[in-house]
Amino acid sequence: MSTLSRLSVVLLTAAVAQAAADFDSRVEHGYADSAGVKIHYAVIGRGPLIVMIHGFPDFWYTWRNQMEELSKNYRVAAMDLRGYNLSDKPRGVENYDMRLLVGDVLAVIHHLGQQKAIVVGHDWGGAIAWTVAMNAPDAVDRLIILNLPHPRGLLRELANNPQQQQNSQYARNFQQEDAASKLTAEAIAGWVTDAAAKPKYIEAFRRSDFEAMLNYYKRNYPRPPYDLPEGWTAKVKARVLMIHGLNDKALLPGALNGTWDWLEKDLTLVTVPGAGHFVQQDASDLVTRTMKMWLQATP
Repeated sequence: MSTLSRLSVVLLTAAVAQAAADFDSRVEHGYADSAGVKIHYAVIGRGPLIVMIHGFPDFWYTWRNQMEELSKNYRVAAMDLRGYNLSDKPRGVENYDMRLLVGDVLAVIHHLGQQKAIVVGHDWGGAIAWTVAMNAPDAVDRLIILNLPHPRGLLRELANNPQQQQNSQYARNFQQEDAASKLTAEAIAGWVTDAAAKPKYIEAFRRSDFEAMLNYYKRNYPRPPYDLPEGWTAKVKARVLMIHGLNDKALLPGALNGTWDWLEKDLTLVTVPGAGHFVQQDASDLVTRTMKMWLQATP
């Protein structure tokens, strides 16, 4: 590498680091009380409220790029799920029931002085977001889901698609009693490709509770034999945007089929070739632009 090239790399790295530091300095932090459990959130911007919910293994910082842009027109709050980073970590698998996770989202919305919000979720955050929309429809203005099919679609694929059954072996492994003992902060941060962000992830995971992380799977992920429940009456009333990285090996795109059958309003589905499970980072600019355009087009 030439001296000029090395200088360019150094300057670019410094610029990225400065941009990250500037963003971090403008984000405010707070805690919502969810029936005695403190839920940490980071918030930036002014305007209509957006609440963003991360998945496994992740924390609020996964949304940094989307927060930066959307904060120009919205007040954007990114949660740490219970068990993660700066949120409380109650003991016991029963404390990670989906009903309580929905309550955490509602607690953040209400703590920020609103009765409803645009709700955004990825992975487990997506599962929670779907459930909020189905069970507390008045709290959801619009719904954005990243790489998490509608629960009915995932159940259908688990029941009928051998490839999805095989690719969900990781979830069955996480449901084992000793699974948490096999995790380390460094290992579960292995998916993070942003060199500047990776130390933040390792630090956040060291503050997290691995048993709590896996309680999401133990309490809420379907177990074999996989059966479709009779009927499905709770249709989502909000407009929905779904963004799905097609290289996701854990959640195959076949589960997206038929999503429109469980919605009352319009669905916008954007599939992203070349992006994996963490589409909000793999295709950050595309995801951010898509969110912004869709929000502007669906008041």
